[in-house]
This record gives sequence, structure tokens and C-alpha cells, in this order.
Amino acid sequence: MSVKLSIRDEQLLDGQHGEAARMAMRILVRMAEVQSAPEMMDVSQAHIDGCGLLSETGLEFAETLAVKGAKVCIPTTLNMGPLDLQNWRRFGVNEDFAAKAIRQAKAYTDMECIPTWTCAPYQSYLTPRFGQQIAWGESNAICYANSVLGARTNRYGDFIDICAAITGRVPRCGLHLKENRKAQILLRLIDIAPAIMRNNAFFATLGHLVGSQAEDKIPVIEGLPVDASSDQLKALCAAAASSGEVALFHAIGLTPEANTLEEAFQGGKPEQVIDIRLSDLQKSRADLSTAKEADMLDLVVLGCPHFSFDEFRELARLIRAQTEKGKMLHPNVKVIVISCQTSYALLQRSDFLDVLTDFGVEITLDTCVFHTPMVAPDTKVIMTNSGKCAYYAPGELGVQVAFGSMAECIASAVKGHIYRKETLV
Repeated sequence: MSVKLSIRDEQLLDGQHGEAARMAMRILVRMAEVQSAPEMMDVSQAHIDGCGLLSETGLEFAETLAVKGAKVCIPTTLNMGPLDLQNWRRFGVNEDFAAKAIRQAKAYTDMECIPTWTCAPYQSYLTPRFGQQIAWGESNAICYANSVLGARTNRYGDFIDICAAITGRVPRCGLHLKENRKAQILLRLIDIAPAIMRNNAFFATLGHLVGSQAEDKIPVIEGLPVDASSDQLKALCAAAASSGEVALFHAIGLTPEANTLEEAFQGGKPEQVIDIRLSDLQKSRADLSTAKEADMLDLVVLGCPHFSFDEFRELARLIRAQTEKGKMLHPNVKVIVISCQTSYALLQRSDFLDVLTDFGVEITLDTCVFHTPMVAPDTKVIMTNSGKCAYYAPGELGVQVAFGSMAECIASAVKGHIYRKETLV
């Protein structure tokens, strides 16, 4: 199938806008052919995930584009990178790894990408608006942009994302089109107490369940509280995009394309209706852990996706509650919080940064435990409040993992072993 090209598309392919743009456009046209897209379309913003994973191929690709003079033509933010660019030595990162990571970061900033270095761009800078056509990488960000904001993006992987940013063009297909955003299955929350749905751990647990049930289909969730916060929806998106391929969900009365069931299904009927009860959530929560209750704990990881300022404030409140009782961080446990420069700048202007650092919290910026070697080789058991981190940690880090609320993570860090309540209540 031939792809209809605009005059500018043809100019890009002919090299009239430079060799790097020609290379990027060739890749995009080939992708359009693979996806059977009839034509190309404009996007007005990009978020690059290809900057996150350090590999020889990824480094060569980025540096090749930069050397050929590539410049992004739309506002383009950067996902977390493979390195805390300011504090990497403090985390014992290998010099050779760091040197290559710095080169990769420079290649992307030389292309005039904005160095946000965060996997939660929707909470920091250039948050897209409803209906805006964008090209975003990073699974949780894609899900959040489509679902919570109502922007339009497909799942752009490495290295299609930077090609879209250089050309401002993508194949016209998938979730860019309204008809493809129609819901397919209905997930109904049945008899879940409001108190449970105020618990932040509920959203990560539900997200894990939604991903496993929906897989690559577009789900509607009926029964979510309409006042769910940005951080709660972030947790849901991250978990759903990890355990499944969820790039878009609708939540009745909450997300912008789902004021009613009829609107979410665009006048159609669900292919399947699945009832979710407390017992299903309890099983989903249990599925997120491989470590056992009372196992000795080595590391607590918070901030996957990146911590917001509100999450820092909640963490400080939990730590104060422990220290006021004379309890401190167990000497055998480390607590690492992953965040971005935007949230950290706000934290520095707060009155509780010292509460975190005095307790022993280590804050790392711009990166992720899965992409930079910051976890000590002898780490055996970690605990996290992130459904995404809990899902990937056993395979990516070779550790046992315990999932729990932020409060349970801090209580465990004080005790030195995994401590959790038995229910979500």
C-alpha cells in the first residue's frame, strides 16, 4: 500500500531539509507502510523515550542524527535518562557507563530537545491539551496523555519518537483517530468501599488488574471516584501499561472522553463485561509481590513513575510520624526516591527537605532504577509502592519484591523487614 505524502513530506525525503530529516522521514514512511496508514499527519509535540536506555545501538543512532545536523521542529521533552547527570558518582556508577550516557544525553540536547529527563512529563512541563495530536514514548506517559488528558498519541517506541520530533509527522492511524479510541470492554467496580478507593495503593493494584484483563484492548472503568488525583491516576496508568498493553482507558465521569458509557463506547456495546470485586483486588495485590512477609529488607524504591512534589510532601508526613515516635531508618535498609528536576526544585523551596535527608532518604534525579546501575549487586529484597516497579523488578533487577503502600514501605524501612497490612482497607 502506497502512502499519500504531502509536498513537505516529499521535500523531506528528497533531502531538502537536511540529511538527518531525510533519514527520519524514510523511517516514518516505512512505518506507515507497515501499519497500512493511508497518509501522514502533523503532530505538535513529542516526548522521547529513546534517550532512556543506554546501548551501543541507541548511542550510535542518536549521535548519527546529531552529527547529521538533526533539530527537532516541534517542542520535544526527554524521558528519564540512563544517568543522574549530577549525582551519578554518589551512586557508584561505572565511569565508562557514565561517559557514554553523558554522550547520549548531549546528542539529544544538541538536537534541541528540552532536558526534562522525566517519565512523568504530564506533571512537569508542556502538558498537552485535550485533542492535541502528539508523538509520545514511555508507556505510562502514553496512557496518561490519552486517558487522563484526552490528547492523541500512539505508542511510539525507540527510535520512532525522535524521527517524529525531527519531522513533525507520523502515520495517520491508531489512537490518533477518534474511531479507534472507542472502548471495547467494560470493567465494573462492584461493592468497593469508598475508603479503599482513597488508598493510593488501590490505584496501582487496580492498574495491574486492568492491564492483565484488558491486554491490548481499550477498557472502560465504571465506579472510579471522580476526584481521583493526578498521582493516583499516574499509578493506575503505569501499572496498567506494564501488566498489559493499555495505551488508553476510559473512566466514567472522570476522563474527558467518558462522561457516559454511551460516549466511551461511541454508541456501541462492550465486547465483554468484567466485574471487579474486593477479592479480585486482593489477588492482584498479592500478584505484585514475590517476597514474603517478614523477609529482611534491603532497599525501598519510590518514584516509578517519578515522584511529584505532592508525593514528597506525603513522604515527609509519613517520616515525621515515625520520627516523632523515636523511630529511625533501619541501618540495613536504604530508601531511594526517584524524581525529576522540576519536582526537586519545588522540594528545595519547601520546609521539609531536611525531614527526608535527615531520615536517610537518597534522592536521585533524571533516571530510573531499571536504566542506571544504582542498585547494589548484593540487594536481594526491595519494597515499592509502584505497580510498575513491582512488575518489572524481579526480571530486570534479579531481586525479590514486595508491593505495599507508601506508609507500609516506610514502616518496613524502619523495622528492617517487610511489614504490610493484610487488606487494602
